[in-house]
Amino acid sequence: MIRIGVDLGGTKVEVIAIDRDGKELMRERLSTPENDYQQTLQVITALITNAEATLGVSASSTTVGIATPGALSAVTGRLKNSNSVCLNNQPIQQDLETLLKKSVRISNDANCFALSEASDGNAMGASVVFGVIVGTGTGAGIIVNGKLLSGVIAIAGEWGHNPLPWPNETELPGPACYCGKHGCIETFLSGPGLRHDLKTVSGCDDDAKSIVNKSEQGDAACEAALQRYEDRMARALAHVINILDPDVIVLGGGMSNIKRLYRNVPGIWGQYVFSDRVDTKLLPARHGDSSGVRGAAWLWD
Repeated sequence: MIRIGVDLGGTKVEVIAIDRDGKELMRERLSTPENDYQQTLQVITALITNAEATLGVSASSTTVGIATPGALSAVTGRLKNSNSVCLNNQPIQQDLETLLKKSVRISNDANCFALSEASDGNAMGASVVFGVIVGTGTGAGIIVNGKLLSGVIAIAGEWGHNPLPWPNETELPGPACYCGKHGCIETFLSGPGLRHDLKTVSGCDDDAKSIVNKSEQGDAACEAALQRYEDRMARALAHVINILDPDVIVLGGGMSNIKRLYRNVPGIWGQYVFSDRVDTKLLPARHGDSSGVRGAAWLWD
């Protein structure tokens, strides 16, 4: 059986096919239709049928998993909490199953990221994995003994919409979040969150990549912003360690490319973890930007 995975992103829809050992057989991507649910369904369907045709296999010889922003509501079966708003309150699983004439499995993109890294990535073999995406937003997924932990209402791992732990006076009430609250972890640890912090403190308006580059060139404001970011990440992840005690935390998304995080954050989080030692490893994703689409394929494992 060939596993097909689809990653439904805000700008692109990507499909991948892997064999039972995780070997990539093919990959294709198309632009995501802007704010058009029906066209999005058509793009997903076309990518899947094209993948089967390219591989020369029938629909009965493949499984299909979809990584989506947001999650399926346990009450309605429709998508919720998606930052691609045209998907919200839509019966995406039912519609795709009707179009494809087969069962489809759907999970949040952060869940798929975590599943990918636990299946054949840098967290392979770990008992408990916390997979974090830090990019334009912030989310996470939890894998326990190789199985995805979704939760009774499908929000397990929604780490980014909890308040930043142990805030100081300058961090209160915190930036406004699109969820309607202030001070969410996402507003501090996303790429836009780092940019907002630098601009608020120093008046400079640089994106995350420029901040890293300038800090390496000796820019004091950018270096200070990164140090604040590292301390906030350490606090946020220490909260997770205190609750979940994971073997491995894997970082993905654009912010995961900041190499100093893997050295500096574990050097800080010990002062916040309720233990005399911390054995949790902090690692980058082995599959990088491909982890989401690979994890979608692994939903049928």
